[in-house]
Amino acid sequence: MAHTYIKELEKHDGHEVVLKGWLAQKRDSKAIVFLVLRDGTGFVQCIVDINTVGEEVFEMAKKLTQESSFTVTGTVRKDDKQFGGYEIQVTALTIYSLAVDYPITPKEHGTGFLMDNRHLWLRSKRQWAIMRVRNTIIYSIHKFFQERGFMQMDAPIFTGNASEGTTTLFETDFYGQPAYLSQSGQLYGEAMAFAQGLIYTFGPTFRAEQSKTRRHLSEFWMIEPEMAFYDLAMDMDLIEQFVQHVVGEVLDSCKIELKVLERDTKFLDRVKEPFIRMKYEVAVDHIQGLKAVDGKTSIQMLEDDLKNIQDEISSKQKDIEEREVKMASGALTKGEKNFNQNKIDQLKNDIKDLEEKATNIPQWLNSAKNFKRGEDFGGSDETVLTRMFGQPIMVYNWPREVKAFYMKEDETDLGYAKGVDLLAPEGYGEVVGGGERETDINKLIGKIEEHKLPMDVFEWYLDLRRYGNIPHSGFGLGLERLVAWICGLQHIRETIPFPRAFGGRLMP
Repeated sequence: MAHTYIKELEKHDGHEVVLKGWLAQKRDSKAIVFLVLRDGTGFVQCIVDINTVGEEVFEMAKKLTQESSFTVTGTVRKDDKQFGGYEIQVTALTIYSLAVDYPITPKEHGTGFLMDNRHLWLRSKRQWAIMRVRNTIIYSIHKFFQERGFMQMDAPIFTGNASEGTTTLFETDFYGQPAYLSQSGQLYGEAMAFAQGLIYTFGPTFRAEQSKTRRHLSEFWMIEPEMAFYDLAMDMDLIEQFVQHVVGEVLDSCKIELKVLERDTKFLDRVKEPFIRMKYEVAVDHIQGLKAVDGKTSIQMLEDDLKNIQDEISSKQKDIEEREVKMASGALTKGEKNFNQNKIDQLKNDIKDLEEKATNIPQWLNSAKNFKRGEDFGGSDETVLTRMFGQPIMVYNWPREVKAFYMKEDETDLGYAKGVDLLAPEGYGEVVGGGERETDINKLIGKIEEHKLPMDVFEWYLDLRRYGNIPHSGFGLGLERLVAWICGLQHIRETIPFPRAFGGRLMP
């Protein structure tokens, strides 16, 4: 009989199938063993009844350990209570390999331990869900650009120059001459757009930032479209359409995965609405509390948030105390005790998360009150701004000093670069950065000198302005930051199969 994948079970309701995979979970009784099999496409409960399979197969099922590999033959039964909506009534079972002392057990493990065992942690249901969302995002990105006539082109990983500043370069040797791991494919993207009109690059990029925040990786994937004859307004329109498309695809295709992640999608649903667009100076007014939204300034909103969190912590602590009194009374059954203990554990975890938020808010308040106009936004500033609106915000026309040398100065707003940052809500901050490119060769030369960059390695880039100069724009999106936001993850390290970050070991 042909091998069937779990994702295909709905096509085989009531029929016999053969499944192959690994044991994710097991529980048994005197006459029945419940096996949760995973095969990469999903998870399904397999019921092994001694009266159906006989004693020999039943004993084999009982021998299975976590992550043992096996195959089952059985009948597909619809059951809406089960994960995925189906279960298998087993008639036969074969063991490929019995796993010995699998290190990642269902108990709680520290993050450091899980990262050191990332090659195994990837098998967990949560990580399975994240990687499948990531795959959907990647597919939808290619679909979006390909359907709109963009050509995918590849930028080199070895480069001879910086594109985002010299302080975050990984230097290496290229046959006796210094070279650097690419920070961005954008400069090469401009050359390719002059050849093909509409292009996008999709590849790994590297930043040697010595930052241990939850939003930073040293190696990550970037999507960087570049468009000939686009101005900043057209660029922002494309960014909005792009993000709406990708988020919409995930919401349509990854319902099971988002459920596994317990993702509240209310903010993702708001992506369908037109994005808020505001100039940098207006955004600063909001951050500093000079402008109100729905009658509240940023300062008032944060103070209210802090009070509400403190009230919620007190309520949960009271709930814990009441449950502990019940458990100590001796009047509860074993099942009631287990229920209350599980609820207490959940409440304690909730309180831990709330206490972390309560710790952050005074920092956000301090940052908002003391923000200096003309500076770039930090994570706190982005959080405050998006918290006020609850949906993606495009901040554009930034002070030239805080943007890259290739950003075009606004002819009608001197001193400001025609750049844009897309800020995601819920504290996820910048996920897209882009803008219109400088076309004036003299201004570019001046900026290269100002940033003390070697002119000779940029001569090829200046050639683009010498031969067939045109208005053009583009943007870059960090894949892992997008995955973190869509999945609702606290740390970016979970968004990529094998993360590389400052302070971490190259494990595995």
